Amino acid sequence: MTAVVRLLVMLLAAWPVAALAADRAGRFDFYVLSLTWSPSYCAAEGGARGDAQCETGRRYGFLVHGLWPQYERGYPEDCPTRLAPDEADIRAVADLMPARGLVRHEWQKHGACSGLAPADYLKTIRAAREAVRVPAAFQRIDSYTTVSPAEVEAAFVAANPGLRPAGVAVTCDRRRLREVRVCLTRDLRFRACEEVDRRACRADRVVLPPV
Repeated sequence: MTAVVRLLVMLLAAWPVAALAADRAGRFDFYVLSLTWSPSYCAAEGGARGDAQCETGRRYGFLVHGLWPQYERGYPEDCPTRLAPDEADIRAVADLMPARGLVRHEWQKHGACSGLAPADYLKTIRAAREAVRVPAAFQRIDSYTTVSPAEVEAAFVAANPGLRPAGVAVTCDRRRLREVRVCLTRDLRFRACEEVDRRACRADRVVLPPV
């Protein structure tokens, strides 16, 4: 084995360790606030799982999926932590994230990388949600509605001064609108995010199941 080949093997073997070491709490560039259309989630998988937000009588529209620290390319995840949100912290965001298991999961996968304590991270989720206005047309939908992702994006841009099309992305599955993702600076101001925007839904039309 030549010296060059040995060097390449060593670099490839070390790559996962180097990549993992790069994900350190507090080291990121911006946030993505992900708002999930609850009826789509419940129709696709949440209802079958018996998730709290899908229980009969719970009439949710957009809920918070998560607040995700991001790099300009890629994102950190599963940063080492011994901390976890307590029950009081979880109850404090129940109106935004009714599924307690989701709160714990989001903290472990994303929140720990924020560099914040659990309670402060959940307070930041609330502040981020309050920074984004859901357009009136999507605050309550009582029948199956077909829209284009571009229409949804334009409605969010119109409802939120300072938000630009390059700073918001609509996602979908094969037929339903799933999420609206808004990019925010670390101090929760709107900003562009090329990589997130590039992953937006490419369908011409999508369905919003009713609340």
